[in-house]
Amino acid sequence: MWYISIQGVNMSNKSMWMVRAGEKAYLVDDFKNKKIIAIGWNDMGDLSGINSPDRIKELYRKQYPEEKDGKVNISSGQISRFRFEFNKGDYAITYSPDNRSYLVGEITSDYEYNIKLSEYHHVHQVKWLGEVSRDKLSTTTKNTLGAISTIFKLGDEAKIEMLQVLEGKAVQAPQDNDKVELAIIKDDVVSKAQEFIKDKVMSLDWEEMQELIAGLLRGMGYKTIVSPKGSDRGRDIQASPDGLGLEDPRIIVEVKHRSGQMGSKEVRSFITGVGHGSKGLYVSTGGFSKEAKYEADRSTTPMTLIDIDMLVGLLVQYYDNLDADTRALVPLIKIYWPA
Repeated sequence: MWYISIQGVNMSNKSMWMVRAGEKAYLVDDFKNKKIIAIGWNDMGDLSGINSPDRIKELYRKQYPEEKDGKVNISSGQISRFRFEFNKGDYAITYSPDNRSYLVGEITSDYEYNIKLSEYHHVHQVKWLGEVSRDKLSTTTKNTLGAISTIFKLGDEAKIEMLQVLEGKAVQAPQDNDKVELAIIKDDVVSKAQEFIKDKVMSLDWEEMQELIAGLLRGMGYKTIVSPKGSDRGRDIQASPDGLGLEDPRIIVEVKHRSGQMGSKEVRSFITGVGHGSKGLYVSTGGFSKEAKYEADRSTTPMTLIDIDMLVGLLVQYYDNLDADTRALVPLIKIYWPA
């Protein structure tokens, strides 16, 4: 491990905190001109006399009773970090999107509640040391700084790089390395996105899942008939070009929305019920056993097994073709990535 110093001060034990200056950084000029960093949640009042994160969480629940546990944990955790973990001498940074630069400073005060300095009343005072252009940072550090939290602590590598650039040292990685890093980050983002989509799909109840599969088939160009509640005899959905099953291909769909894998017995039973001249589509969000896959492969009836991974892949591929009701089941937004 190696460390750098500015003005002879060792940096090894000093944290560096990102504090965002409000939505779209609209308070960044306040931060810069008034030499502060600040956070909102003004209704919490002065926290100077509060001595534990648990107490802050209690106060947050009391002040914002309508918020769910997840939001309570995240927001009260952010407030607690600002109140208890920010120390005099630590580094603070904030981002100015207009200038594409990071203000870098040193925290010079303990926590204070000040209603006069800024629109945000929870405050630490800061001595700003300078600015770092985002364009001078490596792709890895840019990715670190892209976290969406209002407050977060930078890792050692990103902290050291920020301070090096602040001193005027060129640390930009070679272009080829940047391209590799960007590709790795993209793969990571895509992988995380797929897992979050899976989470959303798995949270649907069975009837919603049935509607999702039917909507996906419509997005692929078929017309569908969804079986009513009750006994469906292994035919949850019927799909065909005309919607009546008079034109080929005629597809019989079974939907199993549960955590456990489907075995060979279930697949064999479904194949028997598909009938002559039709094709089978078996959807199982819990996946299929090796034996079940073998059963489908050797079937004389055309058969496709769809697990959660394949389902999410098809959902993303055909999302633009889905009707509004189907999109509402799994709302997604499109993200553009530099080529």
